[in-house]
Amino acid sequence: MRIECGPCVLRPWEAGEAVAIVRLADDWNVARYLRDRFPHPYTLADAEKFLAKALSGEEREVRFAIETAGGELAGGIGLIPGTDIERLNAEIGYWLGEPYWGRGLAPAAVRAMTEYGFDKMGLARIFAVTMVENTASMRVLEKCGYVAEGRMRRSAIKRGVVHDQMLYARVR
Repeated sequence: MRIECGPCVLRPWEAGEAVAIVRLADDWNVARYLRDRFPHPYTLADAEKFLAKALSGEEREVRFAIETAGGELAGGIGLIPGTDIERLNAEIGYWLGEPYWGRGLAPAAVRAMTEYGFDKMGLARIFAVTMVENTASMRVLEKCGYVAEGRMRRSAIKRGVVHDQMLYARVR
């Protein structure tokens, strides 16, 4: 499945992309606000492990590569569906390699993935959590119609530093 979204395309991950992933992901500026499951440094072994999971089809998480309109891998985006009474919710997460920042790819990808979640997955609510220092991600979410629901004080730790996070959501 390919989802056209203006300046980019959301598409399935492909075997053989490990080197391209490492080239973009092995950057502290990319990893610094992401969960620890996105490692830094980001090695070839990390990329191969990620691709094995993404291509297995066994995970509940929905993952797409973000590709520029010119066909270059730029990053990734995904939805993690909730379970039990939260089964109509999903958390959205995304990242872009630094060479692709400021080109409008993130808002286009988030809009497209949000619509996919509502239309194809039947979700009622999609949320994102970002560290308060990540103002660029907060701007992306706001451009895409996500609303700040609250500040989660001292809710994350990254490299030994405790951070506040913001909870954003969009409802259908």
